[in-house]
Amino acid sequence: MRAQLGDQLVIESPTTGATRRDGEIVGLHHADGTPPYDVRWSDTHDVTLVFPGPDAHVRHLEHGPGSTHSPSGRGAAEAADVSARTLEERGPNPGDIGRRVAAERERQGLSREEAARRAAMAPDYLAYLEERPADPSLATLIRLASALGTSVAALRGGGIDLPPGQGHALLHPELRDLSPDECRALLSTHGVGRVAVSTPDGPAVVPVNYEVIDDAIVYRTMPDSVPAAAVGTQVAFEVDHVDEAMSQGWSVLLVGPARVVTEPDVVRRLAGHAHTEPWAGGKREMWVSIQPKRLTGRRIRPADR
Repeated sequence: MRAQLGDQLVIESPTTGATRRDGEIVGLHHADGTPPYDVRWSDTHDVTLVFPGPDAHVRHLEHGPGSTHSPSGRGAAEAADVSARTLEERGPNPGDIGRRVAAERERQGLSREEAARRAAMAPDYLAYLEERPADPSLATLIRLASALGTSVAALRGGGIDLPPGQGHALLHPELRDLSPDECRALLSTHGVGRVAVSTPDGPAVVPVNYEVIDDAIVYRTMPDSVPAAAVGTQVAFEVDHVDEAMSQGWSVLLVGPARVVTEPDVVRRLAGHAHTEPWAGGKREMWVSIQPKRLTGRRIRPADR
């Protein structure tokens, strides 16, 4: 008996042949797909370790409900080839979870094979999840979230309209200061941060897509917009990340003078190095540069005990 993640384990009555119980195989303990398996039962949603007996067989995901045997050798290669051709002919039609998994994998710079290896699943199954409307089990999502450095809620799209930090605090948290080098590493090369400015209507904090060029923070905006009010003043710029699943995270705060970039060569260089167009859209051709005079950061993590 051999299986892959996502296959079904079916237990039948030895006398009538009727299905007594079935569940999704969500964990493998051997690289060749032989038992035992971690199975999430369809009737209870519990995950248990199963050593299949003679009344059990594997229903393979890629072969449909009529197939109940494990292909091997030449037959396995032919079956995989037929499955791959079928998917190719139909074309990708990913569901929401598949789109999020693929987007996060690509954002991390991971190949499908490497992501599947990290998640302890077959690359073909990951391809299925990314390209087909699928409803993977919680155990599968947990493995994927861990492999991609994100959360199950993020892969499910939950919390999109909620602010971060809805979970409980750590039992023993530790708040520590970050060094300037750690802050620069967390700022990375680009991302979304918040610029705090003074406007005629009072203080304002707005998100912007930023780039890091020669240690300066630069972003594109429109004249007369709120982010443009930073020009000619001392401003604060903040970036953070919250790990919803682990109730930990970090923040980096940069303070310095902001100016508008007017040199044509520099503007062309900035436009050429930009990782993305501003998410807000529109014609945003005014570049603002913030030169850091103070750089600080903090991180919350579990305390060493």
